Amino acid sequence: MSYETLDYQVDDAVLTITLNRPDRMNAFNDVMRRELIAAFDAGDEDDRVRAIIVTGAGKAFCAGADLQKGGETFNRDKREDQELSNSLRDGGGTVTLRIYACRKPVIGAINGAAVGIGATMQLPMDIRLASSRARFGFVFARRGITMEACSSWFLPRLVGMQLAAEWVYSGRIFGAKEALRGGLVRSVHEPDALMTEARELAREFADNTSAVATVLNRQLMWRMLGADHPMEAHKIDSRAIAYMGQSADAREGVSSFLEKRPARFTMKPSSDLPEFYPWWDERPFE
Repeated sequence: MSYETLDYQVDDAVLTITLNRPDRMNAFNDVMRRELIAAFDAGDEDDRVRAIIVTGAGKAFCAGADLQKGGETFNRDKREDQELSNSLRDGGGTVTLRIYACRKPVIGAINGAAVGIGATMQLPMDIRLASSRARFGFVFARRGITMEACSSWFLPRLVGMQLAAEWVYSGRIFGAKEALRGGLVRSVHEPDALMTEARELAREFADNTSAVATVLNRQLMWRMLGADHPMEAHKIDSRAIAYMGQSADAREGVSSFLEKRPARFTMKPSSDLPEFYPWWDERPFE
């Protein structure tokens, strides 16, 4: 598939999705929304892909919604996206829910300005690395709108209610060091080193782990964030480890460790996930 607003590259088991509207600071529009969902669909379906990196072209990661429509930018009655034109659904939320559902580990390499949807689309990514030039802003109240892209669920879970409240209520722009102190990002790097660090982390996932175990582990952690008791984790942990414990990947993982050699895992997410996956019911939009 060719993309108008993204660059999609698979290299040695790592998919890099680059937001690619540098002349507009990678501002988010209807086309980018659809293409991001399609890109994550493609990455999930490709067994070659073991990890995904998301970054931006040029100086920005994503400067938020494209404001070409001026004051009508957020008016749902002015939507051109046919898929959402007759719906109350927030477009950014369709992207973050797709990233949340992703089978592969997702790393955000935040290279520059990340404001509005540029900040909230990062939240369901598993790990975020930032350039020292990155800037963040949950600026919604300053634009007369509310939080979007499911950020009211993700942000307090990532950084805590107190800091989330400060960032959202003020709507101010803050730098990479503050994002690091608050736990929004895992580490801060010089601009020229950012993608190298992101790729090294992606290689850790791609080179050393079972693809099927990683799919299950990712969903175990994200889905259990909303569980009301650890028994819910115990129920599904038990099924998952019972399935994987008798698998070819478990035999290979133990044998390679005992033989002091790299593991050669063979199970594929496209064909070898357990019958109980997914164990959750997808929530409809109502």
